[in-house]
Amino acid sequence: MNDASKPTKIKFEYEDDDDETIEQVATGSSNLDEDSTMCEPADADKTSADYYFDSYSHFGIHEEMLKDVVRTKTYQNVIYKNTFLFKDKIVLDVGAGTGILSLFCAKAGAKHVYAVECSQMADMAKEIVKANGYSNVITVLKGKIEELELPVPQVDIIISEWMGYFLLYENMLDTVLYARDKWLVNNGIVLPDNASLYLTAIEDAEYKEDKIEFWNNVYGFDMSCIRKQSIMEPLVDTVDQNQIVTNCQLLKTMDISKMTSGDASFTAPFKLVAERDDYIHALVAYFDVAFTVCHKMTGFSTGPKTRNTHWKQTVLYLEDVLTICEGESVVGSMTVSQNKKNPRDVDITLKYSLNGQRCVISRTQQYKMR
Repeated sequence: MNDASKPTKIKFEYEDDDDETIEQVATGSSNLDEDSTMCEPADADKTSADYYFDSYSHFGIHEEMLKDVVRTKTYQNVIYKNTFLFKDKIVLDVGAGTGILSLFCAKAGAKHVYAVECSQMADMAKEIVKANGYSNVITVLKGKIEELELPVPQVDIIISEWMGYFLLYENMLDTVLYARDKWLVNNGIVLPDNASLYLTAIEDAEYKEDKIEFWNNVYGFDMSCIRKQSIMEPLVDTVDQNQIVTNCQLLKTMDISKMTSGDASFTAPFKLVAERDDYIHALVAYFDVAFTVCHKMTGFSTGPKTRNTHWKQTVLYLEDVLTICEGESVVGSMTVSQNKKNPRDVDITLKYSLNGQRCVISRTQQYKMR
């Protein structure tokens, strides 16, 4: 676990037309709270690994990401307010999508930007670059990072919006790390360079009843076999901050400039302390990212106490309803790993226990993000 004893003031910012900014106080190494894509496999047994690049070929998903103001404005601010990082530099944009980050970098004075995109959106990105007069600065390369060669031996900066639901779903982080190890110069920059995963607990009786317990009695018929599957699938949804029952616990911080691929698989302990008497129906995970090399440290959070993003939060429903009193703790551990068959999927093992006045329980649950 990271030492969270020293408060660190982080500036979270994104701007609308009225130049709205957010400041939050963070604790630990970070409390910063897809224009990305892989080529289509031939396997008939399709999963997220197979559909990954195909899904990023449609404009709809890019529209959603571009309209995510927290996401896109943060990247824009990082680039435009830190032009000294980009001036006359060679930049690699991993998973470029429409090319928006490449366009930001070019406008900020980059010498050249290589925008790598494996989906059909690469063809659109080329048109977009040309339409905006940056064809001499931005080169769009269609293909997988792991299979193509850049026209240059090294790059000064790697920028990417690689984060998936639950931070690690879709596993694009491995592609960024591959590019870093192959092309980034010594003392080069990876943006963003820090990501942190957090956990909290919520009361969510109404929604759990609607989404999970529903299968126990469907028009008088027992369909509880589906319930067993539904509770294993984390739900990506927006959580109302008023549902939060406990503190928020830092699970994992990753330094993207130094970490290895294996570091994204981990087991982390947690202790969630109840802030009021209530019931706990689910644990909720969210992430923050930070750009620590900027003149002013910048980042954003996907947590339930901040402005909504397209990542929302990840809800893991518990088999049990935990009756918890203020000051009592749910303790346990979370193990996160790539699925062995489909590395873009995530397997989660949750161990938790409560030894309280009104509830004593211990259980292990498995979840699969597909």
